[in-house]
Amino acid sequence: MKKQLLISAPTSGSGKTTIARGLMQLCTSKGYVVQPFKCGPDYIDTKFHTAVCRRPSVNLDTFMAPPPHVKRLFERYSAGADICIVEGMMGLFDGYDRDKGSTAEIARLLHLPVVLVVDAKSAAYSIAALLSGFIHFDERVHIAGIIFNKVGSSRHKELLSKVCDDLHIPCFGYIPHTPTMAQPDRYLGLDFSVTQPEQDFSSILETHMEWKKILSL
Repeated sequence: MKKQLLISAPTSGSGKTTIARGLMQLCTSKGYVVQPFKCGPDYIDTKFHTAVCRRPSVNLDTFMAPPPHVKRLFERYSAGADICIVEGMMGLFDGYDRDKGSTAEIARLLHLPVVLVVDAKSAAYSIAALLSGFIHFDERVHIAGIIFNKVGSSRHKELLSKVCDDLHIPCFGYIPHTPTMAQPDRYLGLDFSVTQPEQDFSSILETHMEWKKILSL
């Protein structure tokens, strides 16, 4: 069966674009045909996806299009792909009216398992309360696992692992705080006016993330 998953986060700025792009890059480098998607009317992140996957990234937006059309788009563009990776927008449940038009709505509509990227900077066991809320808030949205971003030390990693142990949810990665991985923001998206040296995000993720377990979802 075709692998498919959705990368989301509790809030904007958690690193989901970096993680999604890196996972796309990693899977492509391993010989997989990766079809990228982006939730919402975002035409900036899709350019990153297309460059990495060499397939056009497609917007899935239930505000601009009815759900049946979004489903047809997903089915059409995922044809011939080994893996479909969908990047969410904003926070998981953020929509134009409560969670209408949100990433969560896309996850429900397409029955996609959600991998939640959590910014762990300046936090430890308090994240357990946050994650418990996201896991149980809407049982129709399947939170399949967690990736902790901006992990500061081995001790920090140990504390975060206890969060997932106690919540009985898989952790797929502990990504160290790496300033060169961050893309600055401007207005409502990423700022491409700031040039950065080409980064091999895939090598960082391959070292610190259990990508094979993600693909087994």
